[in-house]
Amino acid sequence: MRCDNGPEYISGTLAIWAEKRGIHLSFIQLGKPQQNAYIERYNRTVRYDWLGQYLFESIAQVQDHATRWLWTYNNERPNMALGGITPKMKLERAA
Repeated sequence: MRCDNGPEYISGTLAIWAEKRGIHLSFIQLGKPQQNAYIERYNRTVRYDWLGQYLFESIAQVQDHATRWLWTYNNERPNMALGGITPKMKLERAA
């Protein structure tokens, strides 16, 4: 699993969890977020589209909102990189 060097990723707890499951942690270079550009872009989208716009009262609320947003993101939101179609439409055309 490739991750950045933030404190949530370099903790001993995560390292132990990953080792028990046979998961290798690979860290990007310090100050080089472009080495993990795909997830950095996704994180920015989540933060700006909904996470930073609401005050949640519970983890369950966050999970529910995230699930609904992800469904919309993958099924209803046109993606200009895909020619203005939704990711779902792209998958249907590829099948």
